[in-house]
Amino acid sequence: CRTADGVRIELFANLGTVADAQAAAVQGAEGSGLVRSEFLFLDRDDAPSEDEQHAAYQGIADALPGKPIIVRLLDVGGDKPAAYIPIDAEENPALGLRGIRVGLAYRDLLETQVRAILRTQPAGQCRIMLPMVASVAEVHAVREVVEHLRSEMGITTPVEVGVMVETPAAAITADLLADAADFLSIGTNDLTQYVLAMDRGNPAVAAGVDAMHPAVLRMIAETCRRATAKGRWVGVCGGLASDPAAIPILVGLGATELSTVPGFVAEAKAIVRGV
Repeated sequence: CRTADGVRIELFANLGTVADAQAAAVQGAEGSGLVRSEFLFLDRDDAPSEDEQHAAYQGIADALPGKPIIVRLLDVGGDKPAAYIPIDAEENPALGLRGIRVGLAYRDLLETQVRAILRTQPAGQCRIMLPMVASVAEVHAVREVVEHLRSEMGITTPVEVGVMVETPAAAITADLLADAADFLSIGTNDLTQYVLAMDRGNPAVAAGVDAMHPAVLRMIAETCRRATAKGRWVGVCGGLASDPAAIPILVGLGATELSTVPGFVAEAKAIVRGV
């Protein structure tokens, strides 16, 4: 997929299941920019085993052979509680224990998931992405886990570790994160609510949660500018990537990878080719 003037834009798909991956393949997806691994963890009484997780990731990888698969590490907490993870009641869950903070607080969950991802064949097809990053220290901590387990498992192929840009902190320090991570992907849904200080789950303000707000677009632009200056690619895996009106803007701001809902991939490619 290239723009009319020849700029390469990768068109990926957001996935939750093998069926999603198969649908994306039919649409011509070049990989998955976001595997929502929490589908394995929610609505159950205990955490999924390493084997169960591995089977799911392998199925998705097999449905998109030879194509990159970016697995987001467990993203629970806030509006996505897991019954078996004891998180105390929080006055403001959106600012509490969620995303990568949960993984770093419950290392067994994190290590089990990383092992399941590392087992997926061929080695290196599955990349690892951290949700809700706010600091470089979080990236270093997870990379240490990945490298330790990779060595322990005898895996010699490097495995890319990237971050989701969902907090203003991540957007404005994208250059620092780019030194620690292999790629950045913008989650526009959460980024929008944090930039605008509007809870997207609150009906009193939800109508104002606009991902095309100038403040949000400036955060996206700053992320792209800072990260690409450090030689890292920036994608968009949030809902904005599936908005036909937003695609030319995202490409113009510097995103070189878009990950859309599976059924929108072909249409998104057509839009990019006209830009």
